[in-house]
Amino acid sequence: MSPLDLLQNRIAGRSLTVGIYGLGYVGLPLALRFAEVGIRVIGFDIDARKVSMLDSGESYIERITPAQIASARAGGFTATTDYSRTGEADALIICVPTPLDAHRAPDLSFVISTVDAIVPHFRAGQLLSLESTTYPGTTDEELAPRLAARGFIPGENCALVFSPEREDPGNPDYGTKDIPKVVGGITPSCLALGCALYQLAVKTTVPVSSTRVAEMTKLLENIHRAVNIGLVNEMKIVADKMGINIHEVIRAAATKPFGFVPYYPGPGLGGHCIPIDPFYLTWKAKEYGVNTRFIELAGEVNHQMPHWVVHKTQAALNEQGKAVKGSRILVLGIAYKKNIDDTRESPSVEIMDLLRKMGAEVHYSDPHVPVFPQMREYQFDLQSVALDADALASYDCVVLATDHDGFDYGLISGSGTPIIDTRGRYQSHAERIVQA
Repeated sequence: MSPLDLLQNRIAGRSLTVGIYGLGYVGLPLALRFAEVGIRVIGFDIDARKVSMLDSGESYIERITPAQIASARAGGFTATTDYSRTGEADALIICVPTPLDAHRAPDLSFVISTVDAIVPHFRAGQLLSLESTTYPGTTDEELAPRLAARGFIPGENCALVFSPEREDPGNPDYGTKDIPKVVGGITPSCLALGCALYQLAVKTTVPVSSTRVAEMTKLLENIHRAVNIGLVNEMKIVADKMGINIHEVIRAAATKPFGFVPYYPGPGLGGHCIPIDPFYLTWKAKEYGVNTRFIELAGEVNHQMPHWVVHKTQAALNEQGKAVKGSRILVLGIAYKKNIDDTRESPSVEIMDLLRKMGAEVHYSDPHVPVFPQMREYQFDLQSVALDADALASYDCVVLATDHDGFDYGLISGSGTPIIDTRGRYQSHAERIVQA
């Protein structure tokens, strides 16, 4: 029996072990989902703190409970920093970050370092799947050659697929199992094995003809959203200049039963995908002599939104006869979207940084982020401010950056403190509420 036939039998018999590389917002939910359906899972991460917490039954992601960790551990889930255990797994799934570097070029260092840590322990009959969002060609240009250098040829003695992650943190209707899984393989046999693997954990798989199609699919999904948000953010600025409430406009336009999909403006784009992924395609497109002007323009608009919010904050303070320098400013919400604890690429944090550089005394309140997290670009030694009337009254203005449902909006508006509303949460035309 060939190594791939043996792998197929293990998948069919549900007797395989799955290795998940990167136990963050994508990898950990996927690991727990495989464990939930009775598959043995080994979670790999370079962060010893995460591994220690999981081994102690603790969770470092708000939406994942200790009970879920305990249930997975009872089913055989283990976490480790020891990549030499790679040989124990039959399917290896990479879920590590793919950020941009200082020049907005793709930074594949996490992917490459993970693959380089895997290949010394790779064996015939294993399936390797990349889920990290990246540019078309990454799987066959970067991963396949590294396997081939050690004698592993996808479709012959191993399998290689790309299956983009599609997590939507905070969405109560779509968990890991509910979101259709796009799968592209290097060969037809790789594709078949990839689909068989993911069918153990998700309701629907969507096979496509190649890894490049799968890679481009994820980029299109996120670029579609980024471009439309860029459009509505630009519309917000135009509407503001005209004295028009853009949120009222969107609500009215959304009554059209065809040909219109509502997107909503905000203080900028956040999360690990939408602010970053479009630039993976613009970078790769240059290799083919294509200038993606439309995508880059949307990126420029979205990138400037935190500066727009700061401008509106400055104007609101000026109306009170105050400067930004020396003012006490409270930012409400530092997660990148409401009702979650994920602060990656959050525009709220950039707003805090810009205001601080202008001399403001900046604090934040976020019920989902009690202590300001460690971040590569920003460092604030702060804890979330508990909201009450006295606390709110002590600030010169409040910037509503992330509209968590947990905020008491009546308390906030009743404090009398000027509010810079970047999310359209308040529809009041009161002078102290500034739409930004």
